Amino acid sequence: MKLRLYNSLTHQKDIFTPRQKNKVSLYTCGPTVYNYAHLGNLRTYIFEDVLRRVLIVNGYEVDQVMNITDVGHLTDDGDSGEDKMEKGARREGKTAQEIASFYTQAFLDDALALNIVLPKKMPHAADKKYIEAQINLIKTLEQKGYTYQTSDGVYFDSTKFKDYGKMAQLDIANLQEGARVSKNKEKHHPTDFALWKFSPQDKKRQMEWQSPWGIGFPGWHIECSAMAIKELGKTIDIHCGGIDHLPVHHTNEIAQSEAATGKQFSRFFLHAEHLLINEGRMGKSEGNFLTLQSLKDKKFDPLTYRYFVLGAHYRSKLNFSWEALKNSQQAYDKLISNLAGWETPTMENQDYDERFLAAVNDDLNMPKALAIFWDIVKTNLTSAQKMAQVFAMDKIFGLSLQEKSQQLKTKIGQAQEEIRALLQERETARQMKNFQRADEIRFQIEKRGLLVEDTKEGSLLKIKD
Repeated sequence: MKLRLYNSLTHQKDIFTPRQKNKVSLYTCGPTVYNYAHLGNLRTYIFEDVLRRVLIVNGYEVDQVMNITDVGHLTDDGDSGEDKMEKGARREGKTAQEIASFYTQAFLDDALALNIVLPKKMPHAADKKYIEAQINLIKTLEQKGYTYQTSDGVYFDSTKFKDYGKMAQLDIANLQEGARVSKNKEKHHPTDFALWKFSPQDKKRQMEWQSPWGIGFPGWHIECSAMAIKELGKTIDIHCGGIDHLPVHHTNEIAQSEAATGKQFSRFFLHAEHLLINEGRMGKSEGNFLTLQSLKDKKFDPLTYRYFVLGAHYRSKLNFSWEALKNSQQAYDKLISNLAGWETPTMENQDYDERFLAAVNDDLNMPKALAIFWDIVKTNLTSAQKMAQVFAMDKIFGLSLQEKSQQLKTKIGQAQEEIRALLQERETARQMKNFQRADEIRFQIEKRGLLVEDTKEGSLLKIKD
């Protein structure tokens, strides 16, 4: 069954085949570690994780790289403003290195909680060998005549690269400076971008290096190109990121990479859409971002958020609300409760439902895959047969269904008769509107490590965090 992915380069679904047989090179834009990742960032990382899982199910070995940006990403996402790392350091009274270390670990913790399988290769932009790689890449661009120097840095001349902005379908002729990035009177063209920025003469930066052009630090865009080329080669199979990366960051990566190597940078570009809150974009600059800890504080299982994200296609905007998350929590808890009552399969099933495979291979259509998944849950197959299918599908969903259902089954089994009697007594108390007694019984059940959730369909048990 052929895998089709929407390629931002061609603006259509293309059949995916890797350059090397059975091996995929995958570069996924990682976090800028000056603050916690917000739920919108995490949506993109979940999408990238699902992509990786789908590639593996299709029989591919995935060589993935995810960068950690710990220098050079300026506050306007362009060529001006303050380095986000230095801003974070000043905000918290720490060094930039301490900020990078703390928020890198916070990101790793979030990924673990969301069942995001992180790659073995996670290069840091500020590591010495990658700073050297970035400087060498800029040298190559300079030798080929793609650069010029201003008072604040070394810039890439976008007009010298054929088809600049093609992926983003930019109207270069009518693009006004300031529409994408802050104004800089020394830039030759609005779409030119910094490769190397000079340190301010009146103060010393925490993160700066010697270069052939002067003391400074790399531009944000050059980091990904240098690290991708160093770790994966001059041409990679798939490059991923958020939709906000398409018009500037990824457009600039393509230009500088292909100008330097003379080869196609990435054969596929995939982009995840925004997560919205109150119908507006969620983001740190907007001041409306929520973190995974925000959900934990309200007693939501992090995997509930993963389930919520899977309910929308990665190329569709998704509006976050607490009510929608609550509905996802109820659906997820119901699923775990059902699985806990099923017979465990005697062997692992590797045969996927054809409809399910067709859905995930159709540009990662997770909403359709989830619908097929629930169809199987509700079929008349034996519980063992259904569970085998469910656990196989969860290799893509990443919802820890086997682990969660087994935990619940174990807890229920340890006090099955007692809990069943308590639930029956509680249901009678609720029907008689004796809510005080119902709450007392709920508390007794909680002491046994289980929570009771009341739904229209009756009471559900779930594991207490």
